[in-house]
Amino acid sequence: MKNSKQKTVRSNQFGTFGGVFTPSILTILGVIMFMRAGFVIGQAGIAQALLILLLSKLITFFTGLSISAISTNTPVAGGGAYFLISRVLGPQFGGAIGIALFFAQAFSVPFYILGFVEAITLIFPDLPIPFIALTLSSAVILFIITYSGAGWAIKVQYGIMTLLTLSVLTFLIGALTNFNIELFRTNFHPEYTSGQFNFWSVFAIYFPAATGIMAGVNMSGDLKNPEKSIPRGTLLAIGVGFIIYFLQIIIIGGAQQRSVLISHPFETLMSQSLFGLSIFVALGVLSAILSSAIGSFMGAPRVLQALASDNIIKLLKPLARGSKEKNEPQRAIILTALITFAVLVLSGNGKGGGALNLMATVITMFFLYTYGMTNLAAFIESVSGNPSFRPRFKMFHWSAALLGGAGCVIAAFLIHFWAAVIAVSLIGLLYYYISRKVLTTTFGDARKGFYYSIVRKNLLKLVNLAYHPKNWRPTILVFSGNPNTRLTMVKYAVWFENGKGIITLAEILSGEFSQMISFRNFAQKRLQDFINKNDIHAFTEVIISKNFDEGMKTFLQGHSIGPIKPNLIMFGWPGNQNRVRPFIDNIKSAYQLDKSLVIVVDRGIPFANRQKRIDIWWRGKENGSLMLILAYLLSQNWEWVNTTIRLIRQVNNPQGERKAYEVLTQLASEARIKAEVKIVVSKIRFNKILHKYSKDADVVFLGIKKPQQIEAIDFYQRYNDLLEGMPTTLLVLSTGEADLLA
Repeated sequence: MKNSKQKTVRSNQFGTFGGVFTPSILTILGVIMFMRAGFVIGQAGIAQALLILLLSKLITFFTGLSISAISTNTPVAGGGAYFLISRVLGPQFGGAIGIALFFAQAFSVPFYILGFVEAITLIFPDLPIPFIALTLSSAVILFIITYSGAGWAIKVQYGIMTLLTLSVLTFLIGALTNFNIELFRTNFHPEYTSGQFNFWSVFAIYFPAATGIMAGVNMSGDLKNPEKSIPRGTLLAIGVGFIIYFLQIIIIGGAQQRSVLISHPFETLMSQSLFGLSIFVALGVLSAILSSAIGSFMGAPRVLQALASDNIIKLLKPLARGSKEKNEPQRAIILTALITFAVLVLSGNGKGGGALNLMATVITMFFLYTYGMTNLAAFIESVSGNPSFRPRFKMFHWSAALLGGAGCVIAAFLIHFWAAVIAVSLIGLLYYYISRKVLTTTFGDARKGFYYSIVRKNLLKLVNLAYHPKNWRPTILVFSGNPNTRLTMVKYAVWFENGKGIITLAEILSGEFSQMISFRNFAQKRLQDFINKNDIHAFTEVIISKNFDEGMKTFLQGHSIGPIKPNLIMFGWPGNQNRVRPFIDNIKSAYQLDKSLVIVVDRGIPFANRQKRIDIWWRGKENGSLMLILAYLLSQNWEWVNTTIRLIRQVNNPQGERKAYEVLTQLASEARIKAEVKIVVSKIRFNKILHKYSKDADVVFLGIKKPQQIEAIDFYQRYNDLLEGMPTTLLVLSTGEADLLA
């Protein structure tokens, strides 16, 4: 009943521009652009200022790629960065980062307000209103805007963006009219203030200009189409921000003396305003600060609401409830407002002292570690080889995530060493609190003891983790016997696994234990020699049983590596009719033990070094999900590079053609698997259609129903006739555990 109520709540439906690009670009074009950019240009010179800009933007660009990959690989709900991290690294890391991110954004609101009011007092020094009154009244206005709903906040941000655009144009065009090529050459090289500044210290000052991309990501729960809007809006904001900062460095660097840039960076922008319209520059800096405050006021409650909805910390559960109409996090907004008012009252006249400044720096650290964790999440998803990691965003590679994550950590320690240490310590404590477990490792042998302890610990953890179709991996048990005689079956098992699962090659010996034990050792060595010779990453197992078929039933029940049990059994097709009834019985036993089956009708292995084609005959999702996943895994091998996957379905009349095509096309799109869809309209018997369209395929997938003993011989003969003259065909019987849309 509870879930049904939640489904009736209608969230906001913002698009890319309003929901992601606008809050992101307004946070990127912030205080640094007005207050510190001139100082950086003066110290570092134009050349090194551009290098600082490039390094800073590369970090956020790589992070943007990671965000894009994760957000296009899974349905995205509310919570922004917290949601993305928690769904990859788990609730411990996600929860720790989520809480840290909430407090970072919540405390950012009063800090932005303090900066906003301080800028007002500098621009209007004769203003008679007390400082504390200005801060509290600003907070009240921001609270009203945010509490009224994200729709109102976005509308306000549109107005702010208009002012900010006018401001940027005013000081850039104004400076361009004063541009001097000789001044540009003079300012091109660095002249750092002796003993005080160097490249990295100035980099630390400028780096916050590259941040702000999470402002749009945190609106994930309010987007109409987050998987499209987040990548487009985030990367567009990064690109536009880079262009504006690039132009500022070039133009301002050639329009003003170095000493003035260093001593009066903001006043320089005011003095060089186009047509003397310095008021636009003043409004620009106020708009930049105000937009950042609104972005944090909208983002912090949404992170907290998502965290509370996941029920990681039961104390937060009441904050999960949103407004009736659009699920606005009103309770979390109130909590954010209370924190804001408390900090502003404690700040008094705005002179917060060293402790307050350190807290502001720690906030920056939290954002950097959030970026770092996002990159780590994308890196782990990619290098772990999860079959479910099939992002629609293709401009991603694990190396970019690794570089982005490393850049975030390095930048954090460059900006402020102790603040970085404090921030990572707080995140560590939050992780410990959420997990409530002390993770210890014992060492024996320097290598084997280390690996043993890790495997033991993780297997014990795995026992208590609930299964989710997204985590399905091929754990394949291949009844290979002597593998040299079943090379095709073993080869397909290796292709399916492809470094993403586990393979066990099994052989069952019939006879008395005492008589067969020596031959068992020989068979074990034969299997091991086979996998070594063919460079196969697999385990081997040989058992002795008085009866082959009873031994198989026992093996199916007992074989596992702790909680890791086979979920995919591979048999060969019987070579003669005498083995059909036991074969059908073994299929039934495996299926009853909740294991999917792939029965290999061996017609050989496709020729190497040529483009291949996989044909999947679709008869429904029951077996189709597993067939399409296996085809996808097959296509990821280098031996199957540029493989074409065809989804084929036969319909009896033309009226059903369009509907069938749309269904399969949508299915492939939602599954994030590239496949050609072909609908065959014909009433001709299936065996003729199969031969006509798939005889020249490299491998064919067919789904089957569980055969019954009463029809064993008919089943065997029917498929023998059907597959006569066909390429290698894989008959798939799925338990439904592998979900294509996970």
